Amino acid sequence: MNAKKEIAAMEDIRLLVDTFYGKVRIDPLLGGIFNGVIKDRWPQHLEKMYSFWQTVLLGVHTYYGSPFPPHAQLPVEQKHFDAWLKLWHETVDEHFTGKKAAEAKWRGDKMAVMFLSKIGYYRNNPAKPLL
Repeated sequence: MNAKKEIAAMEDIRLLVDTFYGKVRIDPLLGGIFNGVIKDRWPQHLEKMYSFWQTVLLGVHTYYGSPFPPHAQLPVEQKHFDAWLKLWHETVDEHFTGKKAAEAKWRGDKMAVMFLSKIGYYRNNPAKPLL
């Protein structure tokens, strides 16, 4: 087993993202949803996630876009976000320690709350999210 380390470079982001989405793809609850939406575009999705987390955790601004709109119409509810967060925290804790690892988990928690709230809002209102 490798020693845990700080999230400090793009190679750490890649390890985090690749390991996490490897788990998501085979998860009984999440796999069908993610694989059904992403289909054969996993390499593109992973590249986007590398940029997103590099921007968020390392302060290297390589992600440009709005993370919520692609999720607005997903058939998900609280149990899906709970499963996502379980895998996210598990993956962070398996490989990393320190301030950035804690921040990654905190940011994941905050995104889950925000995304779930916004998905509920758009399901019950005619408005569409801004791109």
